[in-house]
Amino acid sequence: MNRWEELGRVQIPNNGGELKLSRRGQEYSIRLSGIRGELMNSRVHGSEEALAELGCAGLRARAGARVLVGGLGMGFTLAAALGCVGESAEVTVAELIPAVVEWNRGPLGECAGHPLRDSRTRVHSGDVAELIAAGGAAWDAILLDVDNGPEGLTQADNQWLYSEAGTRAIHRALGPAGMLAVWSAGPDPLYLIRLKKAGFHTSVRTVRARPGKGSRHTIFLASKAALI
Repeated sequence: MNRWEELGRVQIPNNGGELKLSRRGQEYSIRLSGIRGELMNSRVHGSEEALAELGCAGLRARAGARVLVGGLGMGFTLAAALGCVGESAEVTVAELIPAVVEWNRGPLGECAGHPLRDSRTRVHSGDVAELIAAGGAAWDAILLDVDNGPEGLTQADNQWLYSEAGTRAIHRALGPAGMLAVWSAGPDPLYLIRLKKAGFHTSVRTVRARPGKGSRHTIFLASKAALI
């Protein structure tokens, strides 16, 4: 059996712990210090792709669609978002940790088909909250795969995104028919209430980590227009 080979380590800003990238054959793993088990694995990405497919539904025919992805990870959400939009679209991915971007430009790139090489991709090296708080962007879709979702936070700095203030800011940052899609490790009724208080029409989907099997994850869908 192949053994895990360490490819890189990086410290997360503000004492957020250490990320470690490893490879075993064609399988890649990212682990976070202090957290039992893997943070990400290249063999398990069904719910990340579902996040993009649900959040970007209907955007393929929209000329100049603008999508914001919060969190690059192993690139699966970004790649799925690119597959859901047309040739004139622009997909911005915000990634706080520069090393994660470099890993995706290097060994991790092959996992999701090198989405950073797509001419429609833009990379924001920083917190996705910065782009949301700036306002005026009129995003057609915002896809958040940050931390473990609104309830399962591992870093306090991510709390604003899921707070009442952050949820209202997301509502302002979306266009008139904009859609927010949020990945979560599990359900969170209080977050659903915050979304509704911010003026969103909401829906919740349960998806599997792998097609037909694996862990069940939650996707929150929140639209400024009524959901059909």
